[in-house]
Amino acid sequence: MSDLALRQDILDELEFEPRIDAANIGVAVAKGVVTLTGHVSSYAQKIAAEAAARRVKGVRAIAQEIEVRFPFEKKDSDDEIAKRVADILQWDSMVPHEAIQVSVQKSWVTLTGTVDWQYQRMAAEDDVRKLSGVVGLNNQIKVNPQIEVPDLQKRIEAALKRNAEVEAKGIRIKVLDGTVTLSGIVHDWIEHDAIRNAAWSAPGVRHVEDQLSIG
Repeated sequence: MSDLALRQDILDELEFEPRIDAANIGVAVAKGVVTLTGHVSSYAQKIAAEAAARRVKGVRAIAQEIEVRFPFEKKDSDDEIAKRVADILQWDSMVPHEAIQVSVQKSWVTLTGTVDWQYQRMAAEDDVRKLSGVVGLNNQIKVNPQIEVPDLQKRIEAALKRNAEVEAKGIRIKVLDGTVTLSGIVHDWIEHDAIRNAAWSAPGVRHVEDQLSIG
């Protein structure tokens, strides 16, 4: 597929996505690498735009340069945003909110702390993405599982073989001190994300080094 055709497919997908006002989003494509520019009115729209672009066949990588711009009268103070973040984390039963610290500067939210599982880290991030007033998120929460699991590599390899969305052949896995390194070529972003999720779902994983490429 040519870059011109890919760009048009991405523009069509952005227009098709009901959560996005795509009027002020720009798209550039060079050898399958997509750059998103322009501005939207919420952080949720920014994330949705990137997700829409990733769904398009032929996208190899994305440079996310979209800005979040609020009407002046709608801008919230950092204190208001911080309270909103703290509340939503406390309400989410999947998030150990007592282990997470929140700071807000110029509407940018930073999350720090330590949790046992990646799904807890991502649940906190997903909660913040939904909030109004947020222009960006820096998720610095660390995963530090309380257990050590033998044969971690074999467990991940078995999980990949069970996954219908993954062609496990050609995917290389290396495990060292709870860090999992993934390498190889995958067909699309769906397969890429399925592999990452399988690695993170294994007990005892502290970090995933993603060296996968889209072929």
